[in-house]
Amino acid sequence: MKQPIKKENNISVIELSSYIKPIVEESINKQWVTWGENNSYFKYLIEAYNESPTNASIIDGISNLIYGKGLSALDSAKKPEQYAQMISLFKEIEIENIVKDYKKLGKFALQVIYNKKHDKIVEVFHIPVNYLAPEKANEDGEIEAYYHSIDFENDKIVPTRIPAFGMSSKESEILYIQPYAAGSFYFSPCDYQSGVVYAEMEDEMSSFHINNLQNGMTASTFLNFNNGVPDKKTQNQIEADIVKKWGGAKSRSKIIVAFNKNKDSAATIENLQLNDASQQYQFLSDEATDKLLRAHKVTNPILIGVKDNSGLGNNAEELQNAFALFNNQIIKPFQNQIIRGLDKILAFNDISLKLYFKTLKPLEFIDVDGVVDEEAIEEETGVDAELSLSSEVDLTDDQFNEIEVGLNEDVMSDDWELVEKREYNEYAENVDHWANRLIKELKSENLADVVKSAPTKESFLDKSFYKVRYEYAQKYSSGKSRSFCTNMMAKTGRGVVYRKEDIDKASFSGVNKSFGHKGQNYSLFRYKGGVNCGHFFNENLYRLKSKTEKQISKGKEVDSIPKSYTPKGKEYTDAEKAPKDMPNNGHHPNYKN
Repeated sequence: MKQPIKKENNISVIELSSYIKPIVEESINKQWVTWGENNSYFKYLIEAYNESPTNASIIDGISNLIYGKGLSALDSAKKPEQYAQMISLFKEIEIENIVKDYKKLGKFALQVIYNKKHDKIVEVFHIPVNYLAPEKANEDGEIEAYYHSIDFENDKIVPTRIPAFGMSSKESEILYIQPYAAGSFYFSPCDYQSGVVYAEMEDEMSSFHINNLQNGMTASTFLNFNNGVPDKKTQNQIEADIVKKWGGAKSRSKIIVAFNKNKDSAATIENLQLNDASQQYQFLSDEATDKLLRAHKVTNPILIGVKDNSGLGNNAEELQNAFALFNNQIIKPFQNQIIRGLDKILAFNDISLKLYFKTLKPLEFIDVDGVVDEEAIEEETGVDAELSLSSEVDLTDDQFNEIEVGLNEDVMSDDWELVEKREYNEYAENVDHWANRLIKELKSENLADVVKSAPTKESFLDKSFYKVRYEYAQKYSSGKSRSFCTNMMAKTGRGVVYRKEDIDKASFSGVNKSFGHKGQNYSLFRYKGGVNCGHFFNENLYRLKSKTEKQISKGKEVDSIPKSYTPKGKEYTDAEKAPKDMPNNGHHPNYKN
């Protein structure tokens, strides 16, 4: 934007560009509010992206980390129909676009389309947030609608009013998401607001150097008019004509205009030399890069493909620490805000899923300290839990010895009675059917208080009146068992059983990893004591005696069940097998390498 012409006597300095500050514009004769005049601040942020290579690289890198490999759900296998609906609603390209808008502009918007009854959302589309302006808030401080226009500067285009999400019974509504910011209501600033001026600095420097090259390395223009000093109105008109002819959108130079009585009284032109110009330009370039990295809170620029001269290390340990910090402080908050917005849409359709973004980064860069079960591992790492459990986690000898067998143990109290046990079988009837066939819940009793007071922890396989636990069992007898199997069988003799989560935690902690492929930790649930082991896991079903009664089976067990009822992962298939019964006696596929 052009600033008013500065005058000093008969000498004028015409400045052709200036910094724009974000100002909320409210007009009396318009129903909407814009971010800057005619929503110009969105345009300014987009230019700060397009014209600054460092800013663009940072925004692109962070956007890629936020989106990762796309959306998924922790409970996709347990809720396949809901997961399929989610995938149908949220197309990959739409999610990619809202991620880019959110990082670049500080907010994003989705257009939701309802069916004729307005009781179900049938389509969801990304809508560029810079094309929207919120309606002035009502008396309750609510924004009831948004106005859409591809060009708010063009008075010939009448903006279209679209109701805000949940504020109408119309076919189409706008879900507008932005983070809370103190002092902001209609528009919260982008997260790198403090660094935008440095993106413009980088743009200014590049334009300055280009203009120098195009103008024969002339830094500025001194224009003398030596035919008399006209009145102020004429001077202003001449200067306006100069701006119109030479002050294009990309110009960043200054034109100095002097009006003189005659040539003898012309202004003196002195060439102002800048000492050590190249060093000063390099300083400004480095300063712009550094401040942009700080504004975007980048812990190590290498993580997003930006190389600088900050001296930050690039060894694996430093990168891992930098990514853990960056992921927790920057990436996850972005992802969580987006997921909260998407959850509003899913909730309207009675869909409840634990959404997360699949990560782009290697697993070894993820901080998983304290993560105790498959679902939590998958949520924390952004990768499949089974792969997480196969990753290498190094423990010191002291830490490993302290773990012992390392499994949280349950000895079922007298309140619980064993109903039946079976070797785990992928094709057996599912747990719900199994329990309901053998156990009858007494509906007249309120189970909630009793269950809450139960001394043992809950498992995702449990229900209020039954529990499922796993017992280490022996299928083949051999001479001397490994210490792990000996300890496990001794515990079985004392009535110890385990939750599935406890077995996974021990696997992830590296229990018995010396018998894993190349000394790496492995899934105890699948491979038990290791190669040639003759043990397996029994699946035990318990009923709460005081609140249930046994039932007599009236039919045969089903031979197979729908996939939607089966626990996911090959580990469940292998739980029933002793490693001796597995291919290559339970060896890792690459054990010969």
